[in-house]
Amino acid sequence: MAWTFSDRVEPVRVLIRDRDRKSTRPFDEVFRSVGVRIVRTPIPAPQANGIAERFVRTVRAECLDSLLIMNRRHLERVLAVYVDHHDHHRPHRSLDLRPPAHLPTISERSGRPEVGRIMRRDRLGGLIHEYRRAA
Repeated sequence: MAWTFSDRVEPVRVLIRDRDRKSTRPFDEVFRSVGVRIVRTPIPAPQANGIAERFVRTVRAECLDSLLIMNRRHLERVLAVYVDHHDHHRPHRSLDLRPPAHLPTISERSGRPEVGRIMRRDRLGGLIHEYRRAA
């Protein structure tokens, strides 16, 4: 039996969207026709989806605008690599230039700076570079 993309992807159950006029009733009906529930962000909270929009803007600027995506499977692979990079390696200003999944290194715990060789790992064909200290 051949493996297909649809064998491992869960169907979309809910679409969360804002109240922008670009998303019209016919737009919603396309999703409802395949069993997707539409949830709109609350009216009194215009910034309710701000974090998601910021992440989408970051993914587009740092990743997707520089790649030619061939199909859905390729897009999911690229996004999986980027999300791993974003959560484990990319510095975030609000976290004192640490990634969200940051684990303190020995030098951070001891207060002594580390010295040694730096290793670079290229991701997505060299679009993203990740650096770490060599053992």
